[in-house]
Amino acid sequence: DEKLDLNDSKWEDIHVITGALKMFFRELPEPLFTYNHFNDFVNAIKQEPRQRVPAVKDLIKQLPKPNQDTMQVLFRHLKRVVENGEKNRMTYQSIAIVFGPTLLKPEKETGNIAVHTVYQNQIVELILLELNSIFGR
Repeated sequence: DEKLDLNDSKWEDIHVITGALKMFFRELPEPLFTYNHFNDFVNAIKQEPRQRVPAVKDLIKQLPKPNQDTMQVLFRHLKRVVENGEKNRMTYQSIAIVFGPTLLKPEKETGNIAVHTVYQNQIVELILLELNSIFGR
């Protein structure tokens, strides 16, 4: 309920805003890519390259509508961040590294965390690269 003035000098450091965005998603009771779909998304990214986009698109459609809507807005924003990469030095891969483990994680960490991280990053990167195919224009 707090009113924020983003023109206040304390918000000038972009890391404060981006950190708050990432923290918001990290603190959700359940990740944006819900726990029960974690393994499905991992299996989708393991498929043959031409099958990945349709598989991920189908899985996104199975998520709750608020998750789908939030995901679309977030990924469109992140795509704009990447499109300004000459200024901000953010690439598809760097965005995926930052947001992959925050948006998509298993309910209980079992197995190799490093392997999960690779898949989490690949899923986020694929969605950014194929945004229009997945969400339409």
